[in-house]
Amino acid sequence: MLTALAVALVGCTPDGAGVPPSPEASTPPPTIAPSPPTFAPDGSAEDNLPLFAAVTAEVWTSADRDSGRAYVDALTEAGFDKERMQVTADRSTVGNPAESIQFSVAWREDQCLIGQVGPSTGEPVTAVLPQLAEGRCLVGKTRPIDW
Repeated sequence: MLTALAVALVGCTPDGAGVPPSPEASTPPPTIAPSPPTFAPDGSAEDNLPLFAAVTAEVWTSADRDSGRAYVDALTEAGFDKERMQVTADRSTVGNPAESIQFSVAWREDQCLIGQVGPSTGEPVTAVLPQLAEGRCLVGKTRPIDW
């Protein structure tokens, strides 16, 4: 009994010696924030998909979300080559906002970074897909990127 009392009293020392810290008092390990995606000009299309997706998501949350030019301009600012881009019209033939806007960047000789946004899409969609004939990424009519 004396041994049990002695062990119990050790935890009552003024400096707390012998008392394990409570889980609430322990310091959590530091969290490391993920670094933002960066442009990798020598990387693959897959290497650049995180940046392409991040830029697409950022424009989607802006007031310019229904402007194809906003996606092209933001991707250009991020480092993608405007000369290798395509974008569909952001207005219908009667002037209404398009239900879907598609934009792309041809990457090297065989791949494309492709984005699609709009009310019919819901959240932005981005992907890496093979290039089509003649180095194109999008099927159908696209608008000139002449700005």
